[in-house]
Parts: sequence; structure tokens; C-alpha cells
Amino acid sequence: MNEFSLLMSVYKHEKAEFFSACFDSIYEQSILPTEIILVEDGPIPLELQVAIEREEKRFPCLKRIVLEKNSGLGVALDKGLQVCSFDIVARMDTDDICMPNRFQKQLEYLHSHSDIDVLGAWITEFDYSPDNTVAIRNLPENHEDIYEFGKSRNPINHPVVMFRKHAVIEAGGYQPFPLFEDYYLWARMLKAGYRFHNMPESLLLFRRSPEMVRRRGGLTYANNEIYFQMRLYKLGYISIFRLIKNVCQRYGVRLAPNWARSLIYKHLLRIRINPNS
Repeated sequence: MNEFSLLMSVYKHEKAEFFSACFDSIYEQSILPTEIILVEDGPIPLELQVAIEREEKRFPCLKRIVLEKNSGLGVALDKGLQVCSFDIVARMDTDDICMPNRFQKQLEYLHSHSDIDVLGAWITEFDYSPDNTVAIRNLPENHEDIYEFGKSRNPINHPVVMFRKHAVIEAGGYQPFPLFEDYYLWARMLKAGYRFHNMPESLLLFRRSPEMVRRRGGLTYANNEIYFQMRLYKLGYISIFRLIKNVCQRYGVRLAPNWARSLIYKHLLRIRINPNS
């Protein structure tokens, strides 16, 4: 009943100390993954290799998939998903921290709601230290609201999602689409009729960084945003009017200075909370 795969990807720019903290939170869960599929997306530094080898001793169920070159998150996760042994798959990034009982709560929900294919949750964002929580990334709970919300913003917090492998594979799996790999997957699944739900509670601590803000800006990202919105339109998920509205709303944000984009993320797109609450 509680068998599931945990799918993760790591690459050269991640820090060994964050990686270890992430795995500490996994080890402290009330239900441990039956297997952990860790995709190494290209060569990684020695310090990170040592951290992975240390976790292999703690988690004999850890299976390493090594890619010769960095291929991007979409390719890495798709390769990892193909070798997941169980139909229920949890996702997590290797620098985030699970809330207590995260896996148990999601498994119990999926077992009692066989119609749900993709199960998300809220996440709590923190700066520098897990004690310094700054915002909650909340999302709609019910499928119909998720479907509509997805036309304007990503409706699932990818680092805390749990889904049914067969449904994701049927929808085409993860595909190469830099910085939009997960959003594109959810849009295809929603359009195809798969059922979604978000648990209205935070189940993961998400590590924010200046690098995250930088990655979500610049001319390349702005142009990719237009391309992505056009893909949603061709998919039939959004109308031409929604396409134009989304592009107009986002293009300026992507080209704004990092400090301005950071303020938008912090004050307009999240529920603000008091630090250390």
C-alpha cells in the first residue's frame, strides 16, 4: 500500500550541504520511499559525489542514473521516470526540505481518492535558513479551479508533487522545455482530462535564492515565455485572448531588474507570513 518511488535530479551547481539537509528530511519521514531514483544530470563536483555516496549507505534503495552531459531537467526527469518501479511517484528537489509526514499525508490521500492522478500541495519558502520562512506559495485546491488557474500560472508546486506514473507516461511524460518542463506537463494532462488536486497545507520548505530570481528573467526567458504561451494556445488550453494577456503581463516582469522581479515574487504572487512563524 505504501510503496512509492522518489524521483530527484542533481547537477553540478547544487551544494553538498543542501543536498545532505534534504536527505535528512527524507530520512525523518514517517514513511520512507521504497526506492529513490537520483538522476545525475552531467558531471558533478567531488564534494557532491561524496555526499551522494554517503546517502547511498543510509538509503540502500537509492539508485543512481548518470548522464554523461547536462541535458536539462526535462530530459533528466524523463529518464528517471522510465526506471521508477512503482506507479506512485513523488518529486522533490535536492535542496528542499520535507515537512514531517509529507509522504504519509500524500499517500493516504491518493489511496483514498483513486480518481486523482496528480496531487500537489502548498510550499513554504525560506531564505538562507529553514527558520527564516518568508512566504507560502498557495494554490487552488479543487480540480476545476486548478484547471482555470493553470491558464494564467503554474497550478502545481513541482517540488512537492506526487503523481501516478502511468498517467504521466500516457500524457507524454516530461519533455525538454527549459524552465517550463513541469508546467507544460500539467497543461497537457489537464487538457487530456486527468484529475488534479492540491492539498491546502504546506508540505515542503522551498529554498529561495538570488539565482532562482535571475533564472526567471532576461531576454532568453522572456522569449521562451512567449514560445510557451503559444504552445499552450496550440494545445487548445488557452484562448488567443488569454495568450495575449499572459504575454503582456509577463514580458515586462521577465525583463525587469532582478531586484524588481524579486519584489514582485515576494509581495504579489505569494501569501506573506511573519518570519519564524
